[in-house]
Parts: sequence; C-alpha cells; structure tokens
Amino acid sequence: MENFPTITLVVALALRGGDGRWLMHKRPDHKHHGGLWEFPGGKVESHETPANALVREIEEELGIAIRIEDLAPSGFAQEADGTRERPIVILLYTCSHWEGEPQALEGGAVDWFGADEVAALDKPPLDIALAASLMEKYAD
Repeated sequence: MENFPTITLVVALALRGGDGRWLMHKRPDHKHHGGLWEFPGGKVESHETPANALVREIEEELGIAIRIEDLAPSGFAQEADGTRERPIVILLYTCSHWEGEPQALEGGAVDWFGADEVAALDKPPLDIALAASLMEKYAD
C-alpha cells in the first residue's frame, strides 16, 4: 500500500539584515492572499528536503543565493485539521547570510521591516503565527 502525505509541506525564510530588520514579501494581488505580507518560500516537492526546497524557492522568488549550512530552523505553523484535504504546515528557517540583492521576481514587492513593523503588517494567518513566534525569540 502506497503512503501519501496528509499535509502540504511549505518552507519559508525569515531573512535578517545586518541592521536587524526582516525581509517580507507582499503577495501579488491576483494570487491567494494577494496584497498580504508573508515570509518568502514555497512548497516542498516530493524529491526535496525542506532545506533544499528553500534554497530553490528563494532563488526563484528573490534571486538570491542562500546556503543550507546558513539556515537555522526557527519554528512552524500549521492549519487546523479539517481546514482542507491536505492542511498546510509551514517550516520557518532564519538566515542572515546570502549573496545578491533580494527582488520580487514573481511579482508583488519585497521590503525590510523592524519587529514592530512586521507585527503590524497585514499577513496570512499562518504568517501571523510565525511572525509572533519569531519576534518573541529575537526580542531585545
């Protein structure tokens, strides 16, 4: 009997600049959760580890290079059971070393925000949970 995943696994990146601000991505208006700010990332494909998927997604979305060894697991958020057939689980990683200048290659916008600004942004529900947990860990 073949075993099929019961979740949709997504990875996201909390990219921290040298000044302590965080990069957030504003989703294109025509997409689900359009106009809301999120941590960049995307779905993990069946042949990928989460870290490999994040490296790929960040190159595709932001045009920057990150290395697996610079990623640190930071937390996760998940949709409630019954939300959909395959609820989303997001694994959040932090990183403060990369090559290139982040750009919104797939539409929308990117910008840098302090912790209070991240908290005030309109975000999808799972990104609200991820941001709250992340900012608690990095509170000065």
